[in-house]
Amino acid sequence: MARYTGPSCRQCRREGAKLFLKGTKCFTEKCPVERRPYAPGQHGQATARRKKMSEFAKQLREKQKIKRIYGISEKQFRNTFERVSTQAGITGHNLLAALETRLDNVVYRMGFAPSRKAARQLIRHRHIEVKGRLLDIPSYQVRPGEEVRVKQSSRELVLVMSAMEQASKGGSLSWIAVDKESFSGRVLEKPARTSIPLAAQEQLVVELYSK
Repeated sequence: MARYTGPSCRQCRREGAKLFLKGTKCFTEKCPVERRPYAPGQHGQATARRKKMSEFAKQLREKQKIKRIYGISEKQFRNTFERVSTQAGITGHNLLAALETRLDNVVYRMGFAPSRKAARQLIRHRHIEVKGRLLDIPSYQVRPGEEVRVKQSSRELVLVMSAMEQASKGGSLSWIAVDKESFSGRVLEKPARTSIPLAAQEQLVVELYSK
């Protein structure tokens, strides 16, 4: 599977918004989106002056933004969309709920990693347990009631400790419960749209794929 290996901040600048791909750096004055609030490349500033976008361009940009936030490929994104499109309810909301309950995102939301990219690394390196078993599949869909924890021998990792310290300064989400003492958390329910802190217009993605 092809994956993006370039500078993460370049993606944020391309979308013209903070996607929070670099953990704590996104909250400092070093954030490139703050310093250079225009698209990357030699024509970035000229592109920023173009105000009018077609409807298709808006839909495409929104899809790209959501893909980049969760760090997934086009194939993974489309497969997720096709799976949720047959479910009851609002397709856009179901799409975000499915992305939020990916194991890499759950580990990030629980505060065990500073970013989704770092969470994927923890999972791939077998530092994360689900239901008491080591799991190295970042795309695993965590179901309500399932427990996610950092394995015993990995709890003193600098990355984990610093991430938990940073997470303690923020608010908690209603659909997950975290026990910092045991380095574990549990998904309580399928996240509702109002419980997903994501500035996205998912309906534009639904319209794009429904053509």
